[in-house]
Amino acid sequence: MVKRMADCGAEEEKGEFGSPQGGERRMIIQPTSLEDPKLNKLKEVLVEWINKTLKAEHIVVRTLEEDLYDGLVFHHLLRRLAGVQLHVEEIALSTDAQIRKLEVILTALNETLEMNEETAKWNVKLIHTRDLLATLHLLVAMARRFQPDLVLPVNVSVEVIQCEVTKSGIKADKQTEFITFQSNSSEALERESNKDCPIDELFKLEAHKIETVKKAILHFVNKNISSLGLNVTDLDKQFADGVILLLLIGQLEGFFIPLCEFFLCPVGSSEMLHNVTLALDLLIDRGLPVQSVDPQDIVSQDVPATVKVLYYLFNRHKNK
Repeated sequence: MVKRMADCGAEEEKGEFGSPQGGERRMIIQPTSLEDPKLNKLKEVLVEWINKTLKAEHIVVRTLEEDLYDGLVFHHLLRRLAGVQLHVEEIALSTDAQIRKLEVILTALNETLEMNEETAKWNVKLIHTRDLLATLHLLVAMARRFQPDLVLPVNVSVEVIQCEVTKSGIKADKQTEFITFQSNSSEALERESNKDCPIDELFKLEAHKIETVKKAILHFVNKNISSLGLNVTDLDKQFADGVILLLLIGQLEGFFIPLCEFFLCPVGSSEMLHNVTLALDLLIDRGLPVQSVDPQDIVSQDVPATVKVLYYLFNRHKNK
């Protein structure tokens, strides 16, 4: 729901959690901006990104305005994207519980994003009161930090009314608020729009060039798992159950994964999915940008997904 200038005064008198208090500034999106195709495209991209990132956890977001205010989605995104484990209740039902949970989550997010709480364009109050502008600013910051290859619409801006409660009443000013990349340079805009993962670019090339890269990765894989008595001959299929991928990660990253943590001889797609999800979680914890890879794609023997994960491992360890 869009709040108009008159509503600011009504809310201020009520003194509700979401109303502007003395000295506080609140930006309210103009109704006409909510119909901007660029803004709607940005919302669609972010919703798709969230749902793809949290697919394995069976979390589905339909609208940014209504599905993020209680902290549950941000909690899961922070855990999956940054590997940050927080001791907060999974589902907070009361308003007080939701606010306490958001305080913990946003504190951790700001630290991870290296964002000063005073300069951040979001806070607990704004997120909990379903402030779309604050929610978008936070999600864009997270996408930029955790998945820089995600292509966001450029030059997305909205017309806002900035309300400030003063001793003499409410002061309101109109201004333009940019949410994504602001630039007058057409070249800069083109670069921003065309950012792609190297592997995404690879699969646009001729077949023989793709095979050359796959052979290099295959050689790299076998070189690092030969000491385990393993050999990969089919890059497209042998990683679908997650076993070799987990063993390869252990070899490259220098740690042992307890056998009780995964299925060494997986039976059925659910056990394979468990293995692959564990592998991707480990890679995310180690700082590899594989958040966009859906574990189910690897189980389903999706070649680009499998090669993307192996490419990032190859790129990190090829000179070691």
